[in-house]
Amino acid sequence: MVAVVTLVVVAALATGSQLAYAAAHRGPTSAASATATGTPTPTPSATAGNTGKVPSKAIADDATWTGTLTLNKRIALGIELDGAAAPQATSVEVDLIRKHFYEGTTCHRLADGQSFHFLQCGSANGDGTGDAGFEYGPLENVPADGQYPAGTIAIAREASPSSQTTQFFIVTGDTTLDPSSGGYTVVGKVTSGLDDLVSGVTSKGIADPGADGSGKPQVATEITGATIARQR
Repeated sequence: MVAVVTLVVVAALATGSQLAYAAAHRGPTSAASATATGTPTPTPSATAGNTGKVPSKAIADDATWTGTLTLNKRIALGIELDGAAAPQATSVEVDLIRKHFYEGTTCHRLADGQSFHFLQCGSANGDGTGDAGFEYGPLENVPADGQYPAGTIAIAREASPSSQTTQFFIVTGDTTLDPSSGGYTVVGKVTSGLDDLVSGVTSKGIADPGADGSGKPQVATEITGATIARQR
């Protein structure tokens, strides 16, 4: 009886650890590492539809939205969101910024490998877990060739195309992501301040990098401000 209970507890702990790892690694995987190891990237789930209260797609109004994203009170990124090419994702980001959701959250994941450069932000708990209580799809404005130029802002997700939520990543150097995994919604771009982000955060390195070379930034990075406005 004791042995059986012990095995059950160990199995439960192992499962919990796996779930935590998966949650903390929502987002891009390196196309290069997937090819090198022969391990395919996740196939997008056939599951469709949104869960929770997703902000209305109409918010974007097919417009261009501009604003700022401030990190650590000193790195000011100019941002531009494309409401015509990615109306659902833009609507979500505009709504979250208006509600000050991102302020006080951290950027928990940094990648700086070969053709694999980004800073991932936006989880409610600051460790890759937590969101605003909803997930959404579909994927929008996905590069067919898997090329994400420096400055791209894209939405992180798990395997399902409807698993997009509050997390996003900023591409800090030209990046290639495996298009066979379904790709990632490009919601906009950084228009200024990218050099400051690279010099102040990404160039400082990664603490305890994982198998794909990504991990927690050496420089703790917090979103300390965010603004957005529709361009007329």
